[in-house]
Amino acid sequence: MGRDDLYITVPSFFRCPISLDVMKSPVSLCTGVTYDRASIQRWLDDGNSTCPATMQVLSSKDFVPNRTLHRLIQIWSESARLRKARFESDNSSNSKDQVAELIRQMVDRHSSSSVDSLAKIVRFAKESEENRKFLANCDGFVPLLVEALAGGGGNAGDGSNNIRILEQIVRIIHFLIGEIQDSDELVRLMLKKSGAGAGGGDCLASLLLVLQQGSAESRIASAMVMESVAVSAESKLLIAERDGVLPELLKLTSPEKDSTLIEAGLSCLIAVSVPKRVKVKLVQLGAVKSLSKLLSDSNSTTSTIEKVLKLLETVSSVKEGRAKICEAEEEEGGDCCVSAIVQRLLKASSTATEHAVTILWSVCYLFKERSAQEAVTKANGLTKILLLMQSNCSPFVRQMSADLLKIFRVNSKSTISCYDTKTTHIMPF
Repeated sequence: MGRDDLYITVPSFFRCPISLDVMKSPVSLCTGVTYDRASIQRWLDDGNSTCPATMQVLSSKDFVPNRTLHRLIQIWSESARLRKARFESDNSSNSKDQVAELIRQMVDRHSSSSVDSLAKIVRFAKESEENRKFLANCDGFVPLLVEALAGGGGNAGDGSNNIRILEQIVRIIHFLIGEIQDSDELVRLMLKKSGAGAGGGDCLASLLLVLQQGSAESRIASAMVMESVAVSAESKLLIAERDGVLPELLKLTSPEKDSTLIEAGLSCLIAVSVPKRVKVKLVQLGAVKSLSKLLSDSNSTTSTIEKVLKLLETVSSVKEGRAKICEAEEEEGGDCCVSAIVQRLLKASSTATEHAVTILWSVCYLFKERSAQEAVTKANGLTKILLLMQSNCSPFVRQMSADLLKIFRVNSKSTISCYDTKTTHIMPF
């Protein structure tokens, strides 16, 4: 199969009229035109009331999934993937022999070799799952990578060369960590070389360095390796309490960053934030304000919104987190966290909605934060909760919604009672 045979034409009706990308979740407006869900949702959230393709005024802003088109896109995507896999298989035998020889030399010399050699292995690993499995099974290669990571990339005086070597090592580990049969042993080995008194180097220090100074791809890889290592309470604390790690991960979540970078940072923060003292530290570092900005950003992807709400749900389990979520409502000109949560109800996905309801249930019903209750009412949250109860939501979400409605009914009766009492004093008998 020649390289020209790999050229794949994308059918025009598979592309979203707004983004021009292949649609991941096609939905149709009342005009009959189909768009990718994320793109049309941003269009409507920006206040537009017309169909972008026809410019017709929309009689309804509701949209329905185009399941037939979705299935066609899935069939086409799978066909394209198989063609690519066949092409890679036909062209991988020579490169596999070369990479195997390169790894043998590296293991024999007990050295991570040059940037160029590592970059070649990165490209090889990126090509296919088969290549990644091949690398993971090369004797002595993975332990060599961990040793090199713990050693900071080598002992050469050229700092810029060392960071480039570390970037390649981190990217290779990221590619291989899901393919290694004994991944628990890899995690144990990395943690052994990340403790305060770790002999022979510090893997965590090198991961942090890549997070601070690496390219976007390398920083994503570093965050994802940290997430993979954070499998126990001990490892979560080891990572989260290393000076500089949490602030760097929060920097990745800035709305100006690439969505893949944002999601990698959020995923790692979710993984390490289980211990209570990590949640408190995140709140102290301003995580709630950062997450509120992402929640209010119309460009945030569905996956980003799900992760933001999951992390907010996590920090809402501590009093410091709840205080900050409600404080954002009270600060003049600040980010309206509770209102942003309400706006995301029924907007992104069932997963996002479940996280959002759990947060509102926690602050409004369980802990009865008055400012949060008022914010929900002001943001028309009661209507959304009623709509949610009428939808095909889970029993868990339905119960929490019912609890929230009880709270707001009680508040409403209290307000009316208070008003009637005042009126009684004013009106003559």
